[in-house]
Amino acid sequence: MQRVYLDHAATTPVSPDALEAMTEQLRRGGNPSSLHSAGRSARSVVEEARERVAAALSADPAEVIFTSGGTEADNLAIKGLYWGRNAGGSSRPRVVVSGIEHHAVADCAEWLARRQGARIERLPVDTDGRTDPADLERLLAGGADDVALVSVMWANNEVGAVQPIARLAEVAAAAGVPFHTDAVQSFGALPLDFHGSGATTMAVSGHKIGAPMGVGALVATRTAPLEALVHGGGQERDVRSGTVDAPAIAGFGAAAREAAEGLAAESERIAGLRDRLVEGMARAVPEAVLRGPAELGREHRLPGNAHFTFPGCEGDSLLFLLDMAGVESSTGSACNAGVPRPSEVLLAMGVGEAEARGAQRFTLGHASTAEDVERLLEVIPAAYAQARSAGMADHAPSGRWA
Repeated sequence: MQRVYLDHAATTPVSPDALEAMTEQLRRGGNPSSLHSAGRSARSVVEEARERVAAALSADPAEVIFTSGGTEADNLAIKGLYWGRNAGGSSRPRVVVSGIEHHAVADCAEWLARRQGARIERLPVDTDGRTDPADLERLLAGGADDVALVSVMWANNEVGAVQPIARLAEVAAAAGVPFHTDAVQSFGALPLDFHGSGATTMAVSGHKIGAPMGVGALVATRTAPLEALVHGGGQERDVRSGTVDAPAIAGFGAAAREAAEGLAAESERIAGLRDRLVEGMARAVPEAVLRGPAELGREHRLPGNAHFTFPGCEGDSLLFLLDMAGVESSTGSACNAGVPRPSEVLLAMGVGEAEARGAQRFTLGHASTAEDVERLLEVIPAAYAQARSAGMADHAPSGRWA
């Protein structure tokens, strides 16, 4: 059976360049913290990769802190900034996050609320999944001395909505508050300018751009008030101790260079495939509702994202039927897979629970082809009809996360 992979937002295949760089360093070996020749060689590989990642993000190499991935980078930013801002007797319990954050941010903030007295305040989003800087201005207007940080993702991982990051960061800076952005989905899909964005910290991940799983980075200004989560050898600016994973970082650097060099042409190619998917879905399943921004330009929506709700069926049912037909998709974030509840992102956008349960996300990447899109459009009508005939599961409504 022809297999079609349409879940690049969850992970994308490792690129040949990244695989070659990673395996070459695995063969060489060496601990980058060692002073002998093998150690110095490994350190050189790490620093070259750091320069490549920094260049792809318009940051300085010294601002790139390597982590195990986007989740660790988000945790380091949210907890690290919160602890740093509350050090020395300061009291800044307020943590401002958008209503559509990835769980790496949202759950981290929830942990701070449960365990350390943080007060979470959520920025609303409109029906397209976008935040309004005016809402942040109003929230901070009454005084921001007790605000630890603000966090809004660069673009949403489920519906693809691109946020006005530079303006949001400007509002936070005017109030003297650090601003974090989760740019995991944006890296390799949109041109990212860390310095131009005005953000204090930014999280990115390797496996979304063709690097191996298990490597990512937090980009942080030199003055970011970060406290370490892990203590040990003092690697990575003394905020991320642990033996530096030179092979994975080598792969990350190769993938970052490749993504940056081909960004304009590749994002245009992928957006063209996505537009064909959206247009074809309107004919294949007229009942399907496109969620997220209706404007498909990359200033509004991630180029590879097409998110729909299919009325009258469970998203999981449709997913498994598509999988049986050879098409691999998702109902939303891979971090929520197997959790029987509607998308919190869709609920925050004002979508009803029954509608939200019929979600299906199709995301394209560097391995996607026109044939992939045509295969989806060929099999989706029958899969939807079968999923709809099965109806909705009977379970108690689930509320939004607190």
